[in-house]
Amino acid sequence: MNLSNVLDAALDRSVVLGYTRIGSGLRRRWWPADPPAGALEVKRVLVTGATSGLGEAMAKSFAELGATVHLLGRNIAKVKTSADAIRAAVPGAVVVEEVCDVGDLDAVRAWTDDFTGRVDSLDGLVHNAGAMPKTRAETAQGHETQLACHVLGPHLITDRLLTALRNAEGAQVVFVSSGGMYTAPLSAADLESERGEYDGVKVYARTKRMQVVLANAWAERLASTGVRVASMHPGWAETPGVTESLPTFDKVMRPLLRTAADGADTAVWLVATRPASRPPHFWHDRAQRPTTFGWQRGQDAGEVARFLDEVSAATDTSRNWVELRD
Repeated sequence: MNLSNVLDAALDRSVVLGYTRIGSGLRRRWWPADPPAGALEVKRVLVTGATSGLGEAMAKSFAELGATVHLLGRNIAKVKTSADAIRAAVPGAVVVEEVCDVGDLDAVRAWTDDFTGRVDSLDGLVHNAGAMPKTRAETAQGHETQLACHVLGPHLITDRLLTALRNAEGAQVVFVSSGGMYTAPLSAADLESERGEYDGVKVYARTKRMQVVLANAWAERLASTGVRVASMHPGWAETPGVTESLPTFDKVMRPLLRTAADGADTAVWLVATRPASRPPHFWHDRAQRPTTFGWQRGQDAGEVARFLDEVSAATDTSRNWVELRD
């Protein structure tokens, strides 16, 4: 193992150093090259949750690489504001405004019907929309908000856009997870967070773990197609969501937090370069990472199967999952 690998592993295990701007600042010295200029010309990329923070930074980076960017948010005014900001910052940028509440499964079905009627081929799909409410709430379909926003909605979007993704003959799907998922092992029990006192931060971590498992399942399911699927975590970045949901953390860690563009980097790089990936298809700072710490047990295959079955049932989608490796 060379020195860069040793240092990289040490940064990852330290958490604070690896997740902050210190980690990305050091890793830039040895991580894979940036995508070439114009890497995404004549290609289309869809980013959900793209009206602020990481999503807006991703959308801007994709536009800078030449992509036609479909910028999706649930608030039409915020979508327009973000789209106009990218157009102003990136001369010649082509930004298409999309409006949909990712957590509302009926809205997702209606929007994807409209989208596929307009777009035949999609080269990149980034699931970035997120929420961290303090109290439990339900969507129009009766699903807990974070489960719907982080898991059910993205799964349904992926399923319904599969034809467009396959038509690209080389597409990349990315689920934007969180390092917080390390604190929450997968459990198929109580997916809707109905038992006990609701803790928004803990539910966030649980659903972010679910995203990693779901992305791995999709990657293996689509392994024989031209569609690659991965998940990633952005480290600790300075975003409106962090400031609003974790004000104390934001205040204490602000000097070390990454910029939104820094946090968005790996997702952009994955879409622009489509690197080879192996299970569990989880990335951070342009490198694959384990999904458990050394003392934690790996994913239980039975629990994964139960979880995937629950997701399929809740979204009325195929249960055609393959046997997964971890």
